[in-house]
Amino acid sequence: MADPMAMRRAVAGYVEGVHRAYLQQATTFPPAVQGRLPLLAAGRLTVAAVGARNLHILATTEGLGPPRGQEVEVPGSAEGLEWVVRFYDPVVVPALGLIDESDGPASEKVRAALGISTVVYHVVTQPGSGLSPHHAGHVGSGLASAHSAAARDFERLRDRARGREALVDEMEGAAVAGLARAQVLLARAIRPYDAAVGEAVDAALRPGATPDPDAVRKVLLASFTEEPA
Repeated sequence: MADPMAMRRAVAGYVEGVHRAYLQQATTFPPAVQGRLPLLAAGRLTVAAVGARNLHILATTEGLGPPRGQEVEVPGSAEGLEWVVRFYDPVVVPALGLIDESDGPASEKVRAALGISTVVYHVVTQPGSGLSPHHAGHVGSGLASAHSAAARDFERLRDRARGREALVDEMEGAAVAGLARAQVLLARAIRPYDAAVGEAVDAALRPGATPDPDAVRKVLLASFTEEPA
């Protein structure tokens, strides 16, 4: 889309579609699970739409300050959830122009350029067909399902990791904030002497690896079905 205003409207509509699909999927979960879902618990979000080589859409509970210069924001709301979409490109944030995405999305570098340390979700897509209502619905329902699965896993971990519930709470907090490496490190702290957990953590933290905290959490949960470490 060559028209910047048309692009902003498309992105704002996509974000609304993601959020409405998330909210609809959330109604299928028990009330307590709904209350722990990161998007619902946040209440109000800032969604940064960042144009690098790819289009990054990331939601955070962090404040990004008032719009300045050429920054544009579009507010939105649905069923008690409120958000504002802020648009960034290399003109607004010059550091974005230095990010090389020729080998794939550089999500961490995009977050660093904006100074964002915690995210509720981070979606990478393409302008045009990637912003379709169908794609938004798929992403929103998928996020809700993933978040609910994580909430249930943490409940099971609290039940099994007796005496280490505070560490499980920290791990869940890191998950809500989108802190992948913190979750992985806390998995080791919860189960420090389990070989399978140690291998999963080491693999996740290997130089050049992209940590998968969900996979590490599954290994951690499975470890409690065996002999105590």
